[in-house]
Amino acid sequence: MITSTSNDTWRSHHVGHWLRLALVRFDARVLELMARHTAAPLGLANLAARGQVGAAHIHITRHLDLQGSRLTDLAARAGMTKQAMTTLVHQCEAWGMVERTDDPQDARAKHIRFTATGLAWLQAYQDAVVQAQEELQQSVGAEVATVIHLGLEAYSGG
Repeated sequence: MITSTSNDTWRSHHVGHWLRLALVRFDARVLELMARHTAAPLGLANLAARGQVGAAHIHITRHLDLQGSRLTDLAARAGMTKQAMTTLVHQCEAWGMVERTDDPQDARAKHIRFTATGLAWLQAYQDAVVQAQEELQQSVGAEVATVIHLGLEAYSGG
């Protein structure tokens, strides 16, 4: 039984807490790098620099198939509701990152795909992720970085 005198440090000293903090730090670093990336579309880089592009927008970058995806599939992969993903897609569409077309297999569905601007953003994202991973390795050492990578991959079922 937990009482008011119980030691409650366990609530912020567990692997889930550290994973969340690490993801927030990693995503923030990636967005920082993208804001300064010379190949990132200027408008999107400026949005990232002003904090207008956030971690939620990274869901589209991470989960949208290169050949495009249905909105419902994109939302499911990102672990978001269809409504929340629709909001992100509308923003990214207004920024020129993605476009929506009719799904050729289902007239009721929309197909989301990267534009040329979105593909340039995706390349900048890849470069930023590589650099952020290299910085992680420099910070904790090559062996620890490898253990983190392998451990998280195994734990996540990947």
